[in-house]
Amino acid sequence: DIISTVEFNHTGELLATGDKGGRVVIFQREQESKNQVHRRGEYNVYSTFQSHEPEFDYLKSLEIEEKINKIRWLPQQNAAYFLLSTNDKTVKLWKVSERDKRPEGYNLKDEEGRLRDPATITTLRVPVLRPMDLMVEATPRRVFANAHTYHINSISVNSDYETYMSADDLRINLWNFEITNQSFNIVDIKPANMEELTEVITAAEFHPHHCNTFVYSSSKGTIRLCDMRASALCDRHTKFFEEPEDPSNRSFFSEIISSISDVKFSHSGRYIMTRDYLTVKVWDLNMENRPIETYQVHDYLRSKLCSLYENDCIFDKFECVWNGSDSVIMTGSYNNFFRMFDRNTKRDVTLEASRENSKPRAILKPRKVCVGGKRRKDEISVDSLDFSKKILHTAWHPSENIIAVAATNNLYIFQDKVN
Repeated sequence: DIISTVEFNHTGELLATGDKGGRVVIFQREQESKNQVHRRGEYNVYSTFQSHEPEFDYLKSLEIEEKINKIRWLPQQNAAYFLLSTNDKTVKLWKVSERDKRPEGYNLKDEEGRLRDPATITTLRVPVLRPMDLMVEATPRRVFANAHTYHINSISVNSDYETYMSADDLRINLWNFEITNQSFNIVDIKPANMEELTEVITAAEFHPHHCNTFVYSSSKGTIRLCDMRASALCDRHTKFFEEPEDPSNRSFFSEIISSISDVKFSHSGRYIMTRDYLTVKVWDLNMENRPIETYQVHDYLRSKLCSLYENDCIFDKFECVWNGSDSVIMTGSYNNFFRMFDRNTKRDVTLEASRENSKPRAILKPRKVCVGGKRRKDEISVDSLDFSKKILHTAWHPSENIIAVAATNNLYIFQDKVN
């Protein structure tokens, strides 16, 4: 049941989560809660379906787990909803639709659905639609398989809504929604000799407005912006974003903690946000040599990198999200803490998602971590942080201050306080 991805749709009316068991659970916003100030953020289960099953690759003797790595919604075009979900190898396009009527009065079938003897049919009936209890159906419309040798880490829908891309450790493929048996390879960083491999692709995303532009990040802490108009294979980047390393901060862990775990375009398309192990950085597309903003997420862990390396936490992949106006950014941390940074006022806050402090309509109290010396009553010592409780996946409503936070197998939905 461990939640592995969280995503609002384009209106914020639906919220989808994927888990390690291959299931997708969709929550729908309560209609009456929109008008009631205190209940604006109430979401109830709308549909649950099994998206992926565990598989076995007989040629490579590899188990392919069913865990959902990413979910991406398509903009709504009609009464049905469409979303993409992916595990390590296969992307699926799902249609989620409602049915509240059923046909009755067939001529060749009885009420149970059994075929009738044509000799007994003496009158012609006109089938009618009768009301029934609302049923939400999820059906797979397309299955995009067999295109990735390595594990898929990202999918991103293009702004033309006709294509999308899927990225694994070494390659990025471009798909058309209508064509499942063919994709175009647009990035390939696999060296001829695998022993010469120095970096892998960690995340990729299309520009929100320009269908020809996309970015991908690497395990070396660099971001490449590519333009598909330049060439069919975008191995040569158009822009290369990298911050020069401070030699005084160099350590054994420098390369690991500089690996980018998430990259996101701002809604305006002007900025890119990246998350590495200790920081969130905001880059201006017009300035490649350094980020315009750097936010310390949990700098107090710098002295703990050795033990975090030993328990593998240093390889955790935290995501980051923008709010609807690109003025606030949010990302997760340990001990079920999540951080928010206001880009205008430069204020930041640490909040905790836990069962103890999340009774309905309870106000979240800011948390502080004490690094050394005397600890105040409301502070928590860095030594008593629980590294098994981590918030890797978060989502922000596209237009309102409603956030979804996945803490292991619990989903928390918070909204801003209204006086």
